[in-house]
Amino acid sequence: MKLSAKERLVLALDVDDFKKAEELVNRLSDYVGVFKIGSQLFTAEGAKVINMVNEKGGKVFLDLKFHDIPNTVARAAEVVTKLGVYIFNIHTTGGYEMMKVAAEATKKTSLALGISKPLVLGVTLLTSINQEILEKEIGIKKKLKEQVVALAKLAQAAGLDGVVASPQEIKEIRDACGDDFIILTPGIRPTGKSLGNQDDQKRIMTPGEALKLGADFLVIGRPIRNATNPVEAAKKILREMEVN
Repeated sequence: MKLSAKERLVLALDVDDFKKAEELVNRLSDYVGVFKIGSQLFTAEGAKVINMVNEKGGKVFLDLKFHDIPNTVARAAEVVTKLGVYIFNIHTTGGYEMMKVAAEATKKTSLALGISKPLVLGVTLLTSINQEILEKEIGIKKKLKEQVVALAKLAQAAGLDGVVASPQEIKEIRDACGDDFIILTPGIRPTGKSLGNQDDQKRIMTPGEALKLGADFLVIGRPIRNATNPVEAAKKILREMEVN
């Protein structure tokens, strides 16, 4: 995708009330193209926070990771499309049929309403999962990268626009799915941030490294949100992104 650094930067609004979210959007809308609304904020405040971001000229990535029977996910996709989000996601492990009907419902609803179709992305493996967890806890014996690529190819076959995957799998997904397949990557830590302090993220990378490998969108949360000066933190990340 031909996007500016700002358009590629996704800020995770992982806060628990409307006021905090609105303050971040007000301060950072000149530097951040997309605001991620996840389970924490959406559960607390509902659809009004989506409307707030849209009204302020931002774009919304609704990160609710739908994973249910196909009909339920399709109906959820219709509702989300009507809310005017830019991106939403579903779990690829829900299977081909679930992903297919979600993609179809999104397209049908957007055409009926005459609005832009949201990008529908499939979550491959969470960045909190490593090889040991994949094998010992989930019971999948494949190499982690092989599993991610298999799920990405399934998502593409089902009609999804792209996937959510850790930066460490970007190259393999790009090779398997081509240049037009969207890759959104969490697990981004700016240069100068200790990569040893990963919080719950286990597969991480710097913004520059991720872009060089072919990421389309970068999700960054705590390094901006918890910074003493969030605006300066965002500007620094944008400068790093623009070099690549």
